[in-house]
Amino acid sequence: MMVFTWKKVQRLLLWLLVFSVVVMVSMHPASATLKELAQASDSKPLIVLVHGSWADATSWQHVIPLLQQDGYTVTAVQNPLTSLADDIATTKRVIDAQQRPVVVVGHSYGGAVITAAAAGNPQVKALVYIAGWAPEPGESVSQLIGSYAPPPLSTAIVADTAGFLYIDREKFHEVFAKDVSTVEAQVMAVTQKPAASTAFDQSVDSAAWKTIPSWYLVSQEDQAINPELQRFMANRIGAKTTEIKASHVSYISHPREVAELIEAASSAVE
Repeated sequence: MMVFTWKKVQRLLLWLLVFSVVVMVSMHPASATLKELAQASDSKPLIVLVHGSWADATSWQHVIPLLQQDGYTVTAVQNPLTSLADDIATTKRVIDAQQRPVVVVGHSYGGAVITAAAAGNPQVKALVYIAGWAPEPGESVSQLIGSYAPPPLSTAIVADTAGFLYIDREKFHEVFAKDVSTVEAQVMAVTQKPAASTAFDQSVDSAAWKTIPSWYLVSQEDQAINPELQRFMANRIGAKTTEIKASHVSYISHPREVAELIEAASSAVE
C-alpha cells in the first residue's frame, strides 16, 4: 500500500500544474498568432511620410499611430525646407535606406519632393499625394500656382529678411487649417517651419509618378492649393483619386481617412 506524505502530495500537485501549463501553451494559438502577426508586419510595405511647407515631421502625429496599430513600419522625414534640392536629397536618403518595398506619401510641397526623390527607385511601389504638388520634369510649384486662380493663402504669406516664407499667424487658421481646432491651429501657427522662397521656383528633373502607381487625395475646401488644380494634377498623373471635405491639412483634421488611403495604396501593391 502506497503512503502519501504531505511532501509527496505537494510534489504531485506541482507536477500536475506544470504539466497543465505545458499542455495549455502547446495548444494555445497565442504563440502562433504572435508569429503570424510578426510575419504579416514584415510582409507589409514600409511607409515613408514627407511633410510640406510650414510644418515638420511631427505634423503626421495623428496618422502615424493609426498606421502602426495596423502593423506598418513608418518613417517620417524631417526636411530642412532650405531648397527643393536639399529636401529631395534628404528624402531620397531616407527612401534609399529602406530594406523592403516602400509606399511614399507627400503632403502639399512634400508632393513635389517625393515626385523627384522616389524616381528611379525600384523599391518604391506606390506614391500617395495628400493635396500634394505633382509637377512635370522642368515644372516648378510657382508655375503650377499661376495656372489657376490664386488661393486665399497667397494673401497671407509674409517673408523674413532672409527670404524665408511664413503664414501670417492671424490668418493661419482660416487659410491653412480651418477644420482644425482653434487650439491646435494656434500651436501650428506658432511652430510653423518656414520655407525658402526659392524652393517654389525650382523644378524637378524627373517624375516618379510616370512609372509608379499613384493615389491622390483632393481637399475640397482647400484654401492653400486650388482644389481644381489638385484635380488637374491628379488626372494628369493618372492617380486613383479620392476627395474629402477638408482644409489643406486633411492629414491632421481627418487622420483616419488619410491612413485608410495610405493603407489602400499599400494593399494594392503588396
